[in-house]
Amino acid sequence: MDSTIALFGGSFNPIHVAHLAVARAAMEALGLERLVLVPSARPPHKPSADLAADTHRLAMCRLAAADDPRFEVSDVELRRQGPSYTVDTLADVRRRRPEASLVLLVGADMLRDLHLWHRFEEIVRLARVVTLPRPGVELGRLEPLRRALGDATADALLADVLPTPRVDVSATDIRRRIRQGLPIDGLVPPAVADYIREHRLYH
Repeated sequence: MDSTIALFGGSFNPIHVAHLAVARAAMEALGLERLVLVPSARPPHKPSADLAADTHRLAMCRLAAADDPRFEVSDVELRRQGPSYTVDTLADVRRRRPEASLVLLVGADMLRDLHLWHRFEEIVRLARVVTLPRPGVELGRLEPLRRALGDATADALLADVLPTPRVDVSATDIRRRIRQGLPIDGLVPPAVADYIREHRLYH
């Protein structure tokens, strides 16, 4: 059994082709055999009235993952009572699989704001944090993290930024297009587009 568990969390509101492209690129770059998509409950640091119901986002992730046997989807954060914290998810996986190495994939915007996350110091102890670039997001020197965790940790985090394909697709833009009645074909997997239409999400 592969001893590395890679977790890719996010609102996935909705999951789209850029999420999947960077996830596949990360798997190739890191030599991973599987990757777990972890849709988050309403993120404590990112409240949004535009967030689709947990059941819809979970269903869309499962539809998106169905075409690639290397992808799994976990509802661990959606089942948890109370706020959805990444550190608790990592700790849960660590308890269940103490022998496994954990990799946490985050977007560049998430790494930039990591110092705002709940118990962020524990996150970098529990998992190797690998960052996926995001268009328009400059990381700089991560000064807040550098002050909190020290130069060595900040430099290690910056060294773990993966070169991934640039796919200029964002969930915000997809939701805007839906509200404006514009097509989203090619921006999300076909099954996800069908699901959004069927359930009239983001109108």
